[in-house]
Amino acid sequence: MYTKHKWENDRYFNFNYVKYLPKDYDENKKYPLVFFLHGAGEWGDNLEDVCRHGFLKRVREDGKEYPFICIAPQCPRDKYWGCYTESLVAFLDYICDTLPIDRDRVYLTGLSMGGTGTWMLAMAERDRFAAIAPICGSGIYWFGESLTEVPIMVYHGDCDDVVPIENSIEMVKSVNKRGGNAEIKVLKGVYHNAWDYAYEGDELYTWLLSHKRAKK
Repeated sequence: MYTKHKWENDRYFNFNYVKYLPKDYDENKKYPLVFFLHGAGEWGDNLEDVCRHGFLKRVREDGKEYPFICIAPQCPRDKYWGCYTESLVAFLDYICDTLPIDRDRVYLTGLSMGGTGTWMLAMAERDRFAAIAPICGSGIYWFGESLTEVPIMVYHGDCDDVVPIENSIEMVKSVNKRGGNAEIKVLKGVYHNAWDYAYEGDELYTWLLSHKRAKK
């Protein structure tokens, strides 16, 4: 089950966050980590909102169990993940230092505003993640060359009228043009709610967990 927490420190933004631990969690074992960034509809100070979509929705509503640790910080209302990149990096460091995380199996995903945040955080920490999955977000396509070393799976509805699918298409093209490994799943007839399809079933998390961080 998931629990609610607050990260407190004197230097960075203090995130409220949700933590999910696998069934039969054993602190002496190493676990994969899925770091989840929610969308603008879930910002604020109610941590239950963070569980409205994504893997945590399935934990809350269906009792779904996963073989990974999931951490989901909450963004303040009317702010964006890009405002907190430095704090997110420090928070992720804290999580990896205090939980039994397999550092070669750290994954990043997010939806809408969190999809954009996924692109941005991955660009800032491109050597940290084993794989990323931005869902219906926008990116900085001319900087796609920074993500050629990390496997990427994108989901986007072709009828999205909030963040047009061209945003994801251009990012994938930019990464692959420079020798990267990015794929896009175009969801036919789907609007902005691509997350309903991306996080349903086991396909996405199975894909994420199939990757390990490339050794330098």
